[in-house]
Amino acid sequence: MENQGQGLHARVLESLGPAITAGEYGPGTVLRTDELEERFDVSRTVIREAVRVLESMRLVSSRRRVGVTVLPTEEWNVYDPQVIRWRLAGADRPRQLRSLTVLRSAVEPVAAGLAARLATPEQCAELTEHALGMVATSRGQQLAGYLVHDVAFHRVILRASGNEMFARLGEVVAEVLTGRTEHQVMFTDPDPAAVTLHVRVAEAVRERDAARAEALTREITAGAMAELDILAP
Repeated sequence: MENQGQGLHARVLESLGPAITAGEYGPGTVLRTDELEERFDVSRTVIREAVRVLESMRLVSSRRRVGVTVLPTEEWNVYDPQVIRWRLAGADRPRQLRSLTVLRSAVEPVAAGLAARLATPEQCAELTEHALGMVATSRGQQLAGYLVHDVAFHRVILRASGNEMFARLGEVVAEVLTGRTEHQVMFTDPDPAAVTLHVRVAEAVRERDAARAEALTREITAGAMAELDILAP
């Protein structure tokens, strides 16, 4: 019975979340609990659980005798991976991808420079492993396999920076890279120059060359933005 409740709760979330982030319910829109119960044919408990999750994301606020009010975009927890996923699935995808790529451009090069100073031997080995994995999956339309190594590579960079704030952005970067792949905002085979840059970043980190690691990572993020100009204008 508990699993069934969780399934119903997920169904409500997967309908309301994308609708709110896509702007189908504008800021200030009031969603009545009784109307939601009827619409989704679920209990009040299920609706309350779904609303509680949306509140934690700051997409809505809930008040007794008022209902569930949709909050303006400025209030949203835009770093929440689920919010990112919903926004990337909507019509505003190109702008959202650009916003996230600008964030990456500001953070990842600095993180790579720090990683070159602070990465452990194990983290250096992880970077090399995933960079080579990216090379191995960069041909023959193996985007799913490539994505695994790409996400892991950038997670290690952020974690190896030694900065816990950067490390927490690993989920955000993972959603960006996953969204690009799932929504075909990628070439069928990754840009060979970008693949090579990842290998060179791993080398720079391993050799403790902070300036080179930062500069090469800046090239990676600049290339990602250039791809968006072509694939998601």
